Amino acid sequence: MQVKLTNRQQHILWATVRHYIATAEPVGSKALIEEFDLGVSSATIRNVMGVLEKSGLLYQPHTSAGRIPSDSGYRIYVDQLITPFLADATRTEALAKEVETTLQQRLHWEDWSLEALLQGAAQILATLSGCITLITMPQTTTAHLRHLQLVQIEVGKIMLIVVTDSYETHSKVMDLFTASSGSIPDPEVIDHELQIVSNFLNSHLRGRSLLELAKLDWGELDQKFQHYGEFLKNSVAELTRRAVSPTTTQIMVRGVGEVLRQPEFSQLQQVQTIMHLLEEEQDQLWRLICEEPEIEERGKRRVTVRIGTENTLEPIRTCTLISSTYCRGSVPVGSVGVLGPTRLDYESAIAVVAAAADYLSQAFS
Repeated sequence: MQVKLTNRQQHILWATVRHYIATAEPVGSKALIEEFDLGVSSATIRNVMGVLEKSGLLYQPHTSAGRIPSDSGYRIYVDQLITPFLADATRTEALAKEVETTLQQRLHWEDWSLEALLQGAAQILATLSGCITLITMPQTTTAHLRHLQLVQIEVGKIMLIVVTDSYETHSKVMDLFTASSGSIPDPEVIDHELQIVSNFLNSHLRGRSLLELAKLDWGELDQKFQHYGEFLKNSVAELTRRAVSPTTTQIMVRGVGEVLRQPEFSQLQQVQTIMHLLEEEQDQLWRLICEEPEIEERGKRRVTVRIGTENTLEPIRTCTLISSTYCRGSVPVGSVGVLGPTRLDYESAIAVVAAAADYLSQAFS
């Protein structure tokens, strides 16, 4: 969301979010004056909060109440305000270290089953974060390439056919040339080039996982075949999403009792829909938390933050879901995440998820 705020507006939005996270009470100018050194009068704060409300970043739950952050306000907070106004970076660094140390001390990889290990890790994270923790079982079997073939099916249209080591076949048809490409080469020339590219790719890629193929730099193709690069990149990315569907959708879930005591979950109907999702519709939840991270990056670990209505699943559209993948080597094999109200300590939750994903990646590697 692109909203241009002045430094003063940013600071007051930051303070409003921080106060509401801590108290769960609508925020007024008096509370901000008492808690934060904003260097402006109460009247100025009220004026700025009015501007932020008109921008859709704050809203009033009742006419006479103070303001609370909207989903858009939280998004600005996460994307733009955590770092510049983070007064206590050492707290999140210490929390990340605590996560790593606790996992190392309390998980026994030599003696426990994999399921027991991830259940234990989920319980530790739930305790430290105060959120519902979700950890997917790792995908122990990932499709590997057995054969790849590029075939011209008509002028300008190419089919990529991939056969995996389990003899599953996946195909994708795409346009190789666009109207801006200029003249289209002779079909016989295309057939010849496609066979050369197919042979080259098979000799270099056979036996590699499709997840690895999706991360290849197709720009390394010989200059003569550069016009196939974008086609291959897009085709393999889509085929990978199809071919690596999980062998299990089991998710380790912990911390439900703690988070449901938050005031945001006082409505029985809302609790029931969330519990139904966690217990009966884990396949939908799996697909959501196992998507490639897109939004936040903290050091080496990419973390996705989905706030409120950004979640595609209706039962959690009043919640925040923070997740990241853990890897074996460079290949993602599972995900770890926390689910809580949008009124969430984002700095701490992001730190917990990133630290847990790093730890699990190291352990599995």
